[in-house]
Amino acid sequence: MNLVAEKQKTLILGVGNLLMGDEGIGVAAIRHLEGQGFARFAELVDGGTSGFHLLGLFRNQQHLILIDAATDDKPVGTVSLIRPRYANDFPPTLTAHDIGLKDLIESAALLGYWPEVDLITISIGDLDLMTMELSLPVAAALPQIEILVRSCLEKGITAVKPVPALLTSSLLPTAARQ
Repeated sequence: MNLVAEKQKTLILGVGNLLMGDEGIGVAAIRHLEGQGFARFAELVDGGTSGFHLLGLFRNQQHLILIDAATDDKPVGTVSLIRPRYANDFPPTLTAHDIGLKDLIESAALLGYWPEVDLITISIGDLDLMTMELSLPVAAALPQIEILVRSCLEKGITAVKPVPALLTSSLLPTAARQ
C-alpha cells in the first residue's frame, strides 16, 4: 500500500457555449490545453453551460483555474487574469451563462467549497452570432491563455509570479502591476 499522498491536480474549468462562437472560448481553451498535454498536470473539464451540475467539482478542490468569455467593453480577444476572493469579486459581465455561473460560485462559497481561484477572461463582442467558429482575435488569444494557465499552475496557490513578456501588464492582477 502506498502511503504517500499524491498532490491534488489543479482543476481547469472552461465554460461557454460552443454554438455561440466566441462565447465558447472557455471550452475551446480546454480543447487547446488538452492538445498541449496539460492533462498530465491538471484536471481539464469542459463545463459547457452546465451551471449547478459543476458544483461537485469544487468539493475538496484547492486550486481552480476558470476560463470564460466576458462582454466587458475591452477589445475583442483581450485576455485578463483576476484572483477573486469572493463571489461578488467576479466580473459582472460574464457572458450568457452568467446567472448559472454566478449562482454556482455563490453556492460553492456557501457550502465551503471555495478553492483558490484564478479567473481568466477573454473579451468578446456581440453574442448574436450563431456559429461554431471563433473570431480571429479570440482564436489568436489561445496561446496567451496557455501561457497564463501555465503561470497559474506554476504558482499554485502562492503569490502571483511575473508573466512572460509576451503578455502586457493589463493581463496581470492589479496588485502585480504595482
